[in-house]
Amino acid sequence: MAILMSILYIALVGLTAHVIGEALPRAWFHFDRAPYRAFRWERDGAIYQRLNIQRWKDALPDKSRHARGVFKKEIRQTPTAATIERFLQETCVAECIHWVLMLFSPGLLLFLPGTAGIVATALYALSNIPFILIQRYNRPRLLRLYRRLTNRAGTPAAEAAHPAPQAVPAHSAS
Repeated sequence: MAILMSILYIALVGLTAHVIGEALPRAWFHFDRAPYRAFRWERDGAIYQRLNIQRWKDALPDKSRHARGVFKKEIRQTPTAATIERFLQETCVAECIHWVLMLFSPGLLLFLPGTAGIVATALYALSNIPFILIQRYNRPRLLRLYRRLTNRAGTPAAEAAHPAPQAVPAHSAS
């Protein structure tokens, strides 16, 4: 019964996180500000290439592939600055939600006491880390595209609508 309750807890927390994540105003999420802006040690995303994220990221589940009405995480046509800006916001929302899911991991101890609860809590918390890493890997790449698109527009109106975000200086990936 404890295992069933734990599974139900994880499902309920995940479903609630999905609903809240979809409802959160995207204007709250600024990809150019902490905590979503790339840190210096991330070297503009190069640190994640060492983890070979590009090889395994697509093997993980992606809610946007299965849930109706959510922002699809793929570019099917020529991207616009507005589309890429939305992608950037979505990476922030996804990262935030996975951090929150990690915070709810200890709730498993209510259903699984002792060593089993500690192991389940740790595994559930750790299972969110790859998703956070993927968001932090994708964001600098999307930001580079966003900057190219906003610079290409080059008009004062386009720059006012999509100001260049303040970011950590880029480092070479060598």
